[in-house]
Amino acid sequence: MGMMGAGKSTVGRALARLLGCPFVDTDAEIERRADRSIPEIFSEEGEAAFRRRERAEVERWARREAVVALGGGAIAQDGMRERLRESGTVVYLRARPATLLARLGDCRSRPLLAGLDAAARGRRLEALLEERSEAYESAQVVIDTDGRAAREIATGLMARLAGLEQTG
Repeated sequence: MGMMGAGKSTVGRALARLLGCPFVDTDAEIERRADRSIPEIFSEEGEAAFRRRERAEVERWARREAVVALGGGAIAQDGMRERLRESGTVVYLRARPATLLARLGDCRSRPLLAGLDAAARGRRLEALLEERSEAYESAQVVIDTDGRAAREIATGLMARLAGLEQTG
């Protein structure tokens, strides 16, 4: 989990390859099942409907052996922290706002940032981070992604997860 632009999909794919297990991006699965983009879902149904779809996708993959990349706001939903911890190891990919903004570009496909100028995107991103920080920091593993390659992060994460298995 982590904010948009933290590297969840990129690192998740690399980690899944290293572990030899499936990779699932809940946002991509939502789009596939709805046969619409996330911006279209937000526009036509609203954020609450999107969050219901997101929760259903988490439930669909709970307790399966897979690396699952969650949408940035999934963890902030009521009861989601507990549900995710029951389902497996929760990892927070953390990045500074400046890093996130650089990775995100113009944000046209990001409903919570679309249509905002650069300064407003920065303020909105910082506000979202503030809102979600407690939920994000509840993860069993926190990894900083600033200035690091996905493969490096995935390799380090694999070692951390192996250490958790040995102690847990």
